[in-house]
Amino acid sequence: MSDIYNATTRFSNRVDDYLRYRPRYPQEVISFLRESGYLSQSDVIADIGSGTGFLSLMFLEIGNKVFAVEPNKEMRLAGEQFLMGHGDVASIDGTAEATTLPELSVDIVTAAQAFHWFDIEKFRDECRRILRGKALAIMMWNIRDQESTPFLRAYEQLLRVHGTDYAQIRHHDISDDEVGVFYGGAGCRIQSFPNNQVLDFESVKGRLLSASYVPKTGEKGFDPMIADLRKIFDQHQQDGAVEIRYTTKLFIGKVPSHVPQQSA
Repeated sequence: MSDIYNATTRFSNRVDDYLRYRPRYPQEVISFLRESGYLSQSDVIADIGSGTGFLSLMFLEIGNKVFAVEPNKEMRLAGEQFLMGHGDVASIDGTAEATTLPELSVDIVTAAQAFHWFDIEKFRDECRRILRGKALAIMMWNIRDQESTPFLRAYEQLLRVHGTDYAQIRHHDISDDEVGVFYGGAGCRIQSFPNNQVLDFESVKGRLLSASYVPKTGEKGFDPMIADLRKIFDQHQQDGAVEIRYTTKLFIGKVPSHVPQQSA
């Protein structure tokens, strides 16, 4: 895996903006998982690539024990502060491919906004090692709407112009078929939920700067990028705010004990 895809260091200088301005996940996600029988209060969760703890918190709030596994030191420390006092959580310095968790120690593995960084085969092997019981894997991420409003189209164009390596790492380019490779012949259920942010200028600026593919303050290209953001914000704002729309997409399925070899 090349350095530009190395999430263990990539977000180290984005933590504050990530924590303050990234979208959370709809509460309907947890309601759906419980009502559909995928999730119970007794399940032990391994949240892989837990970051600042947004998804981990949702499980903690209903009483689950959570292992928050995060390789990025700065993100992990921020997550520890964010989750402090919210329940039975253990912060783990580990990766998707080597969590350091004991064998057969968790009922559900989750990955939110992180799956696109993983080595899929090694991650699947690690899931097999640590999962027990229902052996579920739940992947989810927020997919940003790129085109349903004039502001969203302008924002997407801004990222294409000013993003340093935006085209290479957009996780919303992961197809359902590619995710299906992880689940193998077992297949998975796909479920989607709407999820929106309404942001003033400082908040949309923070949302932009939480992305790992744009220049930071003082870096080449930062000032022109913010000038363009100001321009499109002023053009499209209503009552001092703009809306960023997302779809929160879930993939739910059992981790197969083995993946059948495809015939030539």
